[in-house]
Amino acid sequence: MLRWIALAVVASITVPCTAATKIVVTVVEKRSGRPVLELKADDFIVLDDRAPRRVESAEFASGLMDVMLLLDTSLLGGAVQPVAENLVAQLQPKEQMAIVAFHSSADLVQDFTASQELLGRAISSVKYGNTPRLLDAIYAAIDGGFQASTFRRVIVLLTTGVEGPSRVSEREVLRLARRNGVSIYPVYVVGQERSMFENLARQTGGASFNLRDLQRDSKSPPGPRIFEVMRSHYTLTLEGNLSLGDRVEVKVKRPEKLLVSGLPLD
Repeated sequence: MLRWIALAVVASITVPCTAATKIVVTVVEKRSGRPVLELKADDFIVLDDRAPRRVESAEFASGLMDVMLLLDTSLLGGAVQPVAENLVAQLQPKEQMAIVAFHSSADLVQDFTASQELLGRAISSVKYGNTPRLLDAIYAAIDGGFQASTFRRVIVLLTTGVEGPSRVSEREVLRLARRNGVSIYPVYVVGQERSMFENLARQTGGASFNLRDLQRDSKSPPGPRIFEVMRSHYTLTLEGNLSLGDRVEVKVKRPEKLLVSGLPLD
C-alpha cells in the first residue's frame, strides 16, 4: 500500500433546492477515440438496475483535474516511460499530478505538484522489476491519495497491460472509486486484460486507451488525445435523490458506435 495513505475524503454533492442525483459521464467515438460534444439531456438514457431514471439536465464541462499517474515499473514497464513523460507535458498551469510507481507494491515517488520538472525527475528515477499488481495499486492510490484534491479526481493507469496476483478484486476497486468520486483511465500496450480495463473505465466515468491503436491512427504522441478525452465530460442530473446502485448503465441515443461511461456521485 502507499506509504502516505491517510483517510479518504468521500466526494459528496449538496443540492440546495430540489432533490436530485448526479452522475459524471464520458462519451467517446469508438472509431476516432475523440470525445462527443454538444449532447443534450434527451440524448441520454440512464438505467439503474434496468429501471429508467429521467435525465433532467446534461451539463458539458472541459475542466481542470487532479491527476494521479500510476506508472508500471514491472520488468516490462520501461516500454511506457516515454508515454509518461508525454502525459506530464499536457498539464495546464493550475492542474497537479502525482506519480505512483507500481510493481508488486505501490510507492509514491512524487506527491501532487504542478511542476513538470519535478514530475519528470520522478519518472526518470524509478527502477523496474517484479510482478505488476494493477488492482492493488489502483486501490492503494484511491484509498487516501486524493485527500487534498481541488479539481476532478482522475487516475491514469499507464501499464504494459499485464496483471499479477492482486489481493483485492475488481469489484472492490470499483466500489472504492465510486465512493471517492475517482475516474479511472487505463492506458495499455497489450490487450490480455482489455475487458478489465474497459470495465474499470466504463463504471467510473473514464475511458480506456490502447497505445497501439493510438499509434496506428496518428503519428503524434498520445498525450494530447488522452487529455482531450479526460477533460471532456458531462454531469447529468437525474430526477429524485435515490442513490444509484452498482448496476448503472448509461446509453446515448445516437446511430454511431460510442463508448459511454458513468460515475455516480453520492
